[in-house]
Amino acid sequence: MIIKNRRTLATTELREKALLIIEAGIKRVLPLDIMRSAVSYDAARRTIKIQGKGFSVATSSRIFVIGGGKASGLMAEALESIIGTENITSGVVNAKGGYFKTGKIKVVTAGHPIPDQRGVSGVKAMLALKDRYSIGKNDLIICLISGGGSALLPYPVKGVNLRDKQKISQLLIGSGAEIAEINMVRKHLSQVKGGQLGAFYAPAKVISLILSDVIGNDLATIASGPTVPDPSTFAQAYTVLKNYNLLSKCPKSVVDFIERGRQGETPETPKRLSNCYNYVIGDNNLALEAMLAKAKDLGFRPHIITSQQTGDTTKVAQSRAREVMEHKYSKYDALLIGGETTIKLPPEAGKGGRDQHYAAVSMLAMADYPGQWIVASVGTDGSDFLPEIAGAIVDRSSLDIARGKKIDIKAYIESYDSNTLLASIGNSLIITGDTGTNVGDVIVYLRQG
Repeated sequence: MIIKNRRTLATTELREKALLIIEAGIKRVLPLDIMRSAVSYDAARRTIKIQGKGFSVATSSRIFVIGGGKASGLMAEALESIIGTENITSGVVNAKGGYFKTGKIKVVTAGHPIPDQRGVSGVKAMLALKDRYSIGKNDLIICLISGGGSALLPYPVKGVNLRDKQKISQLLIGSGAEIAEINMVRKHLSQVKGGQLGAFYAPAKVISLILSDVIGNDLATIASGPTVPDPSTFAQAYTVLKNYNLLSKCPKSVVDFIERGRQGETPETPKRLSNCYNYVIGDNNLALEAMLAKAKDLGFRPHIITSQQTGDTTKVAQSRAREVMEHKYSKYDALLIGGETTIKLPPEAGKGGRDQHYAAVSMLAMADYPGQWIVASVGTDGSDFLPEIAGAIVDRSSLDIARGKKIDIKAYIESYDSNTLLASIGNSLIITGDTGTNVGDVIVYLRQG
């Protein structure tokens, strides 16, 4: 059971079906199954196949494993089972939480969404492999990348300490900036992001296996593209800070470093990488396809609206509710959505995350729908900003309970205190624990009548 409190939340048949559909989506993107479907190893021929493309490993060559992200721990476990620990020389990956059963690959537990010293230590251990084993052009590096890698692979540039990096990370997350914009800044404050990790291991061949949580699978954005040429510049990073009014708020060391880069005094991130090969092996679409199949099995007429939902969380939730109310999808009784919206937090924000906020806004926006309805929004990684909460599920009974308790729903929404609101209503907060995967958010609308 993926959703640990499913039985408690499933107070109606419609609620139970919504939760089963979400579970089907998350199960489909668990790293073990994805890795086994994308990667194979022929020990006799010393050949690794990635999505059908073969990479020969010469008799004198060695295999090393590096990487980072919320799913990298389970990806490391899967890779060892596929290749065999005896065929891996060594490795280090940074992951979020959990206990991982690996032999040759060390899994370092690091901080997310705010980077910490454990993450820095893990990156240093990865980089140290090159000198320790004299890694050269005949060796192969397999890099395991997934969503969350931007925070889990911290290695600040000289002159910017970890505390300053943590401060700018917090400011960017709450600014309302899109993930691609946030990562423009991250890449230019890092020694490994924006293609620099891949460049570090040259001339060794680096193959990255990527589990995407980014809309459109932009390789340069996923985990800030550590093995991908970076098209962004210091000037663009500066513009992000300026556009979101962060120049006066972020540490002076950050502004000074980006300004030096803008003036050409600091080298840009790599714009070409001849030794790196990048493969997206899983994304939001896989989850939605599994959810579609499950919804059909449960007797619904389902439809995937999009796998690329973005925009302001409040506005998007209101817009989707309006579409349902105006019968835009009248042929379907199960609507499925993937993506990641963005919240711009006020100075005195309450507790919550974008999935909880989306559910809270939807609850109010769906109030006049003439029939039974469910809206559930969940982060596939199991953490909706608050590490213990994956998301939320609401329906007409949620609204009735709130009104019966004379709860001012609108006030909680406006103060971005969705967690407190939904906890007060009860039977709303979804708990999965750390799922070990991350392909963004999934949303389900079910309706009857």
